[in-house]
Amino acid sequence: MSHLTFIVPVRHPDNSPDWSLQCQFLQATARSIAAQADPGWRGIVVANEGSDLPELPEGFSVEWVTFKPNPAYSIAAHGKEVARDAFRLDKGRRVLAGMLAARDSGHFMIVDDDDFVSNTLSGFVKANADAPGWFIDTGYGWTEDTDYCVRMQGYSGVCGSSLIIRGDLYDLPARFEDASEEYIKEWLGSHVRIKHILRAAGHPLVPLPFDGGVYRVGHRNSHSNSGSLWQYFFLNPKYLVRPGRLWRNIKGLRKLSDDLRDEFFGMSGPARATDAKAQTS
Repeated sequence: MSHLTFIVPVRHPDNSPDWSLQCQFLQATARSIAAQADPGWRGIVVANEGSDLPELPEGFSVEWVTFKPNPAYSIAAHGKEVARDAFRLDKGRRVLAGMLAARDSGHFMIVDDDDFVSNTLSGFVKANADAPGWFIDTGYGWTEDTDYCVRMQGYSGVCGSSLIIRGDLYDLPARFEDASEEYIKEWLGSHVRIKHILRAAGHPLVPLPFDGGVYRVGHRNSHSNSGSLWQYFFLNPKYLVRPGRLWRNIKGLRKLSDDLRDEFFGMSGPARATDAKAQTS
């Protein structure tokens, strides 16, 4: 039994604008997870049978599924609400398959296949094994074409890779077929809704007491279609009416230091900067 299991759902290759790029990102995400300082973790990548996955680090396994492509993946083609509902169902089904393969885990964290996590998470969860869970309140935004990042407040409001939840609170079904679409979408496909569900049930998540992740923005495979680091955090027209938010982003601008690379990207040694760009380009 692991005290923390990272579930990484991977979309169907037909829903990926650039599968080669997605595999590069997945490999970088897996490398970030595998850098945990405490060894009591495991990683599960959930992918369609036949997908050409990259080599994964030790500690990872693959749960193969046969789900069809998401027919309403495109926001532009189907509209925001229809696409988001279909996305929650597709992602939730993949998450459920991964969780059922590791139902004895102490805590779960769902990680999108393009984000990064702190290497201290596993040790922290081990030291607080009875806690219901946490949400990442502070973290970083980053795009691979820059050596800068932005320290963010309200991280869990925008990034799906932001919740750590005790396994028993998911009340997992005995079989995949026993799960309703509502459960899949509300509990597993949405990082926003599960927070409210657990709070109403008397198991509120609390803020993680340190910076917990790096949210990758500004790439063509992103389902959220977020702009580059500069567009997302500084040039968005909404800041014309929310100048306080813009000022917080300006104050949060950071050079991507060696320490940050070590903690979130799994980098070490004198060649870390070059290696980081190679892994994420």
